[in-house]
Amino acid sequence: MEKAFIGIDIGTGSARAGIFDPEGRLLASAKHPIRLWQDAGGVAEQSSDDIWMAVCTATRQALAASGLPAQQITGIGIDATCSLVVLDDRFQPVTVSASGEATRNIIVWMDHRATAEAKEINQSGARVLDYVGGSISPEMQSPKLLWLKRHLPESFAKAAHFFDLSDYLTARATGSLARSTCTVTCKWTYLAHEKRWDGDFFRAIGLPEFPAEDYTRIGTDILDPGTPLGRGLTAEAAADLGLVPGIAVGAALIDAHAGGVGTVGAIGPNGEAPDPLARVAYIMGTSACIMASTESPLFVKGIWGPYQSAMIPGLWLNEGGQSAAGAAIDYLLRLHPAFPDLETRAKADALAPLEWLEKAILARGPASDAVLATQNLHIVPDLLGNRSPFADPDARGVILGLDMEPGIDGLIRLYLAALCGLGYSTAQVIDAFRTAGQACTTLVMSGGASRSPLVRQIMADTTGCTVAYPTTAEPVLLGAAMLGALAAGRFANLPQAMAAMSRIGSLTQPAAGGLAAFHTQKRQIFTLMQTLDREARSMMAE
Repeated sequence: MEKAFIGIDIGTGSARAGIFDPEGRLLASAKHPIRLWQDAGGVAEQSSDDIWMAVCTATRQALAASGLPAQQITGIGIDATCSLVVLDDRFQPVTVSASGEATRNIIVWMDHRATAEAKEINQSGARVLDYVGGSISPEMQSPKLLWLKRHLPESFAKAAHFFDLSDYLTARATGSLARSTCTVTCKWTYLAHEKRWDGDFFRAIGLPEFPAEDYTRIGTDILDPGTPLGRGLTAEAAADLGLVPGIAVGAALIDAHAGGVGTVGAIGPNGEAPDPLARVAYIMGTSACIMASTESPLFVKGIWGPYQSAMIPGLWLNEGGQSAAGAAIDYLLRLHPAFPDLETRAKADALAPLEWLEKAILARGPASDAVLATQNLHIVPDLLGNRSPFADPDARGVILGLDMEPGIDGLIRLYLAALCGLGYSTAQVIDAFRTAGQACTTLVMSGGASRSPLVRQIMADTTGCTVAYPTTAEPVLLGAAMLGALAAGRFANLPQAMAAMSRIGSLTQPAAGGLAAFHTQKRQIFTLMQTLDREARSMMAE
């Protein structure tokens, strides 16, 4: 009986499960929504019990759709958003919410309640800040933990476990309290290259409890992604998931990093051997992550990292990104008066709204030429701040050239201008990588938006990179499944799993000539708009 592996991915809005064979072919997948509470002040919260239920539902549905017996599943890998989960000594939820509801025990990655704490930490001059691009983000866990201690001290004191979401899920699946090198290094300030926490840092920022208790609440057993955990799937978790006890479960990844694992080590379209050092992973979902690997550490101002072995064992990782990518597109389009008309047209054609827009755009001519309609419309999509390269959580979106066109044509221009803005923001991160010495030539895309030929062409044109697209429709799920295959002993190491289970399907080359000059001009305007935003905020703060 051939073995199969499950990849489980928890995004902001849903939990998904995919079943893959050892060659990386997707056999079946399913997803289930998860609840998100959003309140004033940048608050975003979720429930760990709700997410576990969604994971179990999606896994059972995927297994049923595959037609495979549960005994054929031999490995499970998990990835999730870098959200903070708080539990008591009985592994029960502890509230992180002003509402006091215990079920709301997750501070979601996108929650910016700890912006003041992040600024305070950044003024500390702590050495660990060198390993987050010089500036910690309110999306990371130290500011959130400090906020929790100050604003909900009873919850902080009651908490026996603080987990990154993917580590919580592997703990619930196996009973193991081990954390992944990926999560604690990228979001918790663990120094993987020295295999230690920095007690001086926690004492300096007002969290002396962690070194005093020998880090028992945030992790003492740190393992590389894909390392088998405990004795595998517990009987209780197996019953919930509809699987067999004892299945190998690998140490987890953050969701974007699973997308990187699922793509940057892929065999080329003509059988070329992968070169992860020349590829940058771009995972475009609700937010976007841009990740580059190097043999030696690169210290790039405004770019998270360098992190050792946080994605590919033995390599250093730098991580840029955009706090709002798909979320920014969705928000902007819903502001336009033609959006209800778009929904009606898309529903009539049995398409998603963005699929309908793309079909309408490509019917008019080549994808590269479509952006000429945005000659006088420019968008900086920093609606949730600038994650990189400016590490500015207070940055906001800017629109220049907005008219009162109420129809579909106006909506199309807005969509194209927003895509260009995401492309120019991506180009800024790539330029920072290159200046520091990372030789990026290819952008490997994954995430929901990567399925769009229009999006891939605009990303190639705006960044000047070749854009590679994997053969699998689910590269993030595939990256998670690779962790399961590694934990099950199918492969000796993660790079071997990456080469065996992933392939590049197509390459998109950037346009040249006059269109390249067009994007150069628009990018100059984009930069001026970012400067205006910073100067305006500075003036109004006086």
